Amino acid sequence: MNIFGALNEVFYNDILFVYMDLRLYNTLTRKKEIFRPLKNKQVGIYTCGPTVYWYQHIGNLRSYIFPDILKRVLSLNGFKIKHVMNITDVGQLTSNADEGEDKIEKAAAEEGKKAKDIADYYWQIFRDDFKKLNIIEPDIWTKATEHIKEQIELIKKLEEKGYTYKTDDGIYFDTGKFKDYAKLAKLQIEGLEAGKRTEMRDKKNKTDFALWKFSDKPGKRQQEWQSPWGLGFPGWHIECSAMSMKYLGDSFDIHTGGIDHIPIHHTNEIAQSEAATGKKFVNFWMHGAFLVFKGKKISKSKGGLYTIAELEEKGFSPLAFRYFTLTAHYRASLDFSLENLGAAQNALENLKQTILELKNDNETGADPAMTRQMEEKFLEAVNDDLNMPKALAILWEVARHKKLPYFQKRELILKFDEIFGLGLKEIKASSVPTEIISLVEQRKILRKEKKWQEADEIRQKLEKIGWMIKDNNTGTEITKIKQDNP
Repeated sequence: MNIFGALNEVFYNDILFVYMDLRLYNTLTRKKEIFRPLKNKQVGIYTCGPTVYWYQHIGNLRSYIFPDILKRVLSLNGFKIKHVMNITDVGQLTSNADEGEDKIEKAAAEEGKKAKDIADYYWQIFRDDFKKLNIIEPDIWTKATEHIKEQIELIKKLEEKGYTYKTDDGIYFDTGKFKDYAKLAKLQIEGLEAGKRTEMRDKKNKTDFALWKFSDKPGKRQQEWQSPWGLGFPGWHIECSAMSMKYLGDSFDIHTGGIDHIPIHHTNEIAQSEAATGKKFVNFWMHGAFLVFKGKKISKSKGGLYTIAELEEKGFSPLAFRYFTLTAHYRASLDFSLENLGAAQNALENLKQTILELKNDNETGADPAMTRQMEEKFLEAVNDDLNMPKALAILWEVARHKKLPYFQKRELILKFDEIFGLGLKEIKASSVPTEIISLVEQRKILRKEKKWQEADEIRQKLEKIGWMIKDNNTGTEITKIKQDNP
């Protein structure tokens, strides 16, 4: 995807345009850095995917929109991408302390199904949500259960190098032997109390973690494998190291995930990977912030927790949620409410209407210099650590520009949308008159305010003038009432 063809051509030939470096915030260094891949123009990205035991809520999904934007911006800058995302279908326990039930096994028992069926079912729903949100799928989906051999081999390497020890419930990584264990999370290990992060039991250090867990009651689990250490299953962290290195090499460019992964999961990934290979694991660590509700991370107990399907039932489009996420920087928390989402949906609908009103004819008066200026402003914004709020402002500046011809505006907006991913190219002109759409929108507002009588009066008015409206899961359908010929 090379949306600014002329701009990139000029850049590659060092003519006219000054090269704009892509700068990304690196959690490892806590600063923005110029992005340079390990291999010329080839970028390897690994994203921590979902544990597929239940539906993914909108907070989870925000953390997958941000690497989608990252991939689009990398493509804009001429990079070729190899993107790998894992599917955790074994090994993640209900406690970060390497204790509790396996989430997949627990869900399988509760639903009376096979663990594989549970994982496949929720993974497919997750992929359906990707399509609804216009997220580009990774080049490689990689399941933990299909890479048990690789995980065992990695643990064996760690064992040979003296980084492991055995307890009554598994094989553990000795973090005391890895010098830079705290470098990603900047943990103050000395002050970390046992129980705050992990139970000590018979571990050597508070931060030690399981590489392989023994089956508590062999034969009871649906998912367990033979290993050099006994019957069991892999710990949660080892899968990401084993699978990312299999497909991207011992060292690769970018690893993404949510900020909640920093102190434990990603810290453990670095330790076990670099201990095994003796090489730097990842150059850029990038983390997305939480979706919050009333200032708190969204959760079942605090509210604001919805799936995409549930938002659709309330009349919101998935792409309205995507637009909503673009209104905040990926490293900033985003306050969710149905009202805020409604405002985003209205903004997206206004943008669609604006595009429909931009006639794609052979207008004269094209201004190439102005087009170049807007393209440069946009590139500068997205190359500044994926600054989507600023990029959105530039899109609206183009849409409202008084001097740009219509066809130039439309072309620029559709180019910009290759980054935003809002599907604006697919918009088709409506045969419904503007005044009818206006009445339908008024009715929507009245229904949201529970002014049912006034809303019904508008419905009756529409029917009298020949328009039928029908409410469904995706919004309101408007159809012309067929009139009998006289």
